[in-house]
Amino acid sequence: MHLLKWLYPGMRFKRWLLLFAAGVMLVSLGLALIFNYKYLDHIEEAIFRFVYTWKGSYDYTATALVGTAVVVVGLAIMLLATRFVIRSVITVLLPEDSGRLVDLIYEKRLLGKGPAITVIGGGHGLSVLLRGIKEATSNVTAVVTVADDGGSSGRLREELGIIPPGDLRNCLVALADTEPLMEKLFQYRFGGTSELAGHSFGNLFIAAMSEVTGDMEKALKESSKVLAVKGRVLPASTEHVRLDATMSDGTVVQGESHIPEVKKHIRRVRLYPAHVPAVQSAIEAIRDADAVILGPGSLYTSIMPNLLVDGMAAALRHSRAIKIYICNVMTQPGETDGYTASMHVKAIQEHAGKGVIDYVLVNSAPLPPECIESYAAKGAYPVRVDKEALNALGVGFVQADLISSTDGGHHDPDKLTRSVMKMIYGLQSNANLKDYYFSDTSMK
Repeated sequence: MHLLKWLYPGMRFKRWLLLFAAGVMLVSLGLALIFNYKYLDHIEEAIFRFVYTWKGSYDYTATALVGTAVVVVGLAIMLLATRFVIRSVITVLLPEDSGRLVDLIYEKRLLGKGPAITVIGGGHGLSVLLRGIKEATSNVTAVVTVADDGGSSGRLREELGIIPPGDLRNCLVALADTEPLMEKLFQYRFGGTSELAGHSFGNLFIAAMSEVTGDMEKALKESSKVLAVKGRVLPASTEHVRLDATMSDGTVVQGESHIPEVKKHIRRVRLYPAHVPAVQSAIEAIRDADAVILGPGSLYTSIMPNLLVDGMAAALRHSRAIKIYICNVMTQPGETDGYTASMHVKAIQEHAGKGVIDYVLVNSAPLPPECIESYAAKGAYPVRVDKEALNALGVGFVQADLISSTDGGHHDPDKLTRSVMKMIYGLQSNANLKDYYFSDTSMK
């Protein structure tokens, strides 16, 4: 059965096998012409004698069966020989994965035909989505916030003058198709009391690659090769920015990491400096996408900074892609306290304008009581889906079971991907769906 996998649709192998067979036939014909037809006559005569001995008289059906058997054996030998020729080459180039060569090729071909999806955000939520999306398409681009100023990323930003690598690292690892050991290495964080304490190896690797290449976008491209990343990871901008928030009482909090700490209602966030150019590749990824996804992730500190970069919101508004916002399952203390689903959407529209969201994907599964109690102790509560208010904002909404079985307050990557892909394929195949507000059941 493993041998027959070479005949799967989309492998681009059958055409070359047929060409190889045609070549064999031409060689056979040429040899027959060179060595005279009489040798073929001897073979044919031997077959007729075999059939005559077998059946007791000449039988065309029996002769045809023998001929068919000869053809099948010949094709099997051709296929087997071709497989071993390819394997002998691949064993040298990919010694670790040569045993699953067919699966690798099929996966590459299949995922390469998937829709072009651009995901915008940052933090843990974006990584969760990317882990699922990479199993559905390899045409994925992650556009990541560069406003992080805390932890290892903040230190490297201040000491080396680079954009913060932390969220970029998480996205690279999430999209990686590499050994578990390499993933552990990139996520490894140094302990102790030395100057390395608190830094992750992946952050240091990206920082070093940035200095070697002289360009963060190129550094991410080269790092992607190391991790065998499916898709691309791009910063929203390569400029140094700071995220500031104006609170409801008029006070201003400077720095992304400090905003949730003050525990006040956020009126608006902005970048400093106010105008920074977007990475052109990120703008093009939005323009060329079949679908653009915002989130999941922290509303004001992970999603919003991307939309405030010059050109990003405008590219979204003018994009013909399906634009989906994945609403968080839980509110975030110090950032979205008391927010409903419509309040999340309204905040995005107020910062980036109407037209940046077509649909909202929200969780419909009830959370376990113990999960609600655990999060309530931290000041987080399930986000309420206020359908009428969403309708009034001019966006559709899709409800589905999105929560993880191990942590009900977070999304499950597989469930999230299934719902997102169902929306994308459903909306692409039936444009009339864009005129309606629907629940997940209408997509089945």
